[in-house]
Amino acid sequence: MKGRETSRVMNGNLHRIAFAIAFLGGLTSCGKPPSDRVQGYVEGEFVYVASPLAGQLEKLNVERGKLLQKGDLLFELESVAEKAVRDEADRRLVQSNATLADARKGRRPTEIESLEAQLNQSQAALILSGAELARHEKLAKTGATSVHDFDLARSSNDQNVNRVAQIEADLKTAGLGLREDQVAALDAEVRAREAILARAEWDLSQKRQTAPQNALVFDTLYREGEWIAPGKPVVVLLPPANIKVRAFVPQARVSLIHAGDNVRVFVDGVNGPFTGTVSFISPQAEYTPPVIYSRESREKLVFMIEVRFDEGAAAKLHPGQPVEVVFGE
Repeated sequence: MKGRETSRVMNGNLHRIAFAIAFLGGLTSCGKPPSDRVQGYVEGEFVYVASPLAGQLEKLNVERGKLLQKGDLLFELESVAEKAVRDEADRRLVQSNATLADARKGRRPTEIESLEAQLNQSQAALILSGAELARHEKLAKTGATSVHDFDLARSSNDQNVNRVAQIEADLKTAGLGLREDQVAALDAEVRAREAILARAEWDLSQKRQTAPQNALVFDTLYREGEWIAPGKPVVVLLPPANIKVRAFVPQARVSLIHAGDNVRVFVDGVNGPFTGTVSFISPQAEYTPPVIYSRESREKLVFMIEVRFDEGAAAKLHPGQPVEVVFGE
């Protein structure tokens, strides 16, 4: 099973091969006029596509060598658990929204009608008790009623007054929802449920990975049915924009080269050069000899320079290819 470590080892081997080419080239050129060409190789910066969640590889939609467009499906992991969590979160959000809506409403129409009927009854009783109290007041002036009967009539009237006031207050309350702090608590619960649903939907979406950009499928690292650990790459992509050439320039010439300079790159078997630009110049010498920088040892120093191309030209280059690079033309 190949992985990120395999690619790193390959890149390290390419470095050593490129240095050997450059070194042998220097040996074979002894006694001859210096060439305007330097040795290099094509390198790719790979994109390792993985899911942050674990799962069995259910569907692999690509194979090595396939050209992809941005958004093309790469692979899918089994997602039964994530779908169940998403569905549960969705239903709980529906429940919370219904509870909040109900809390903002008043009582049902039939309940309000019942309170209105009770109010009518209490008002009728109040009218009757008021008339009875007035009659007892007249009789009390002539001594035709007892103090006890007069007190009963006044108490009954007071009770009816309070009963009417109570039902009127109940009617006003029935038209309102729950208290503001209760509604605020339910509203906060709805927002929390929305966040839980968003997280569940994100988890589910991570079980399907698509191409982040136009790219070549450089490798696939698992087969359908295999278990994938979280964060383990499944597909290795090579976008054309990530293809570059690394060349090694003697230290005597590196000061003549600058970022943005035009470069011609020659590949065996290809008529005509590829045109690129210098994108990076290493600040450190490669493969430096030990101890003392004498004049002789300085002649062995080389600096790594990277060259980038437009996507059309880069797509025709292959990582690992040896090339010859001409600067300044």
